[in-house]
Amino acid sequence: MLANEPVHATGRRTRLTIRAAFVEAATDAEDDGVKFFVNSGWRSPAYQEQLLREAVSKYGSEKEAARWVATPDTSPHVSGNAVDIGRSDATAWLSEHGAKYGLCQIYKNEPWHYELRPAAIDHGCPPMYADPTHDPRMQQ
Repeated sequence: MLANEPVHATGRRTRLTIRAAFVEAATDAEDDGVKFFVNSGWRSPAYQEQLLREAVSKYGSEKEAARWVATPDTSPHVSGNAVDIGRSDATAWLSEHGAKYGLCQIYKNEPWHYELRPAAIDHGCPPMYADPTHDPRMQQ
């Protein structure tokens, strides 16, 4: 079902609810000929910090890096609430069908990043933020 990274690798510390939603969505996507490739799920605080340092080096400042990488204290990956998927056909499929599973793209600049939003099942996904710097959760 989920290729590239085994389900247990992302499911080990990713909350069961997001894992279950992704497994259900991946099963349905596969029926449409689309495979999900999970690039990242749960991350340790140390790994998130490493990614942030790399982003600061790449983008030249903490302010610019914050558009792409959260701190360990604010990252939904560290809390087990986010999954990044690969391949444009998978992100397009999830963009169209994700609300049915409570899975929503949160940031316009990150089409691969999905978080669990259970209310989306009944009400649709909330409006996206331009990037993480506009997300109030990242302002801690």
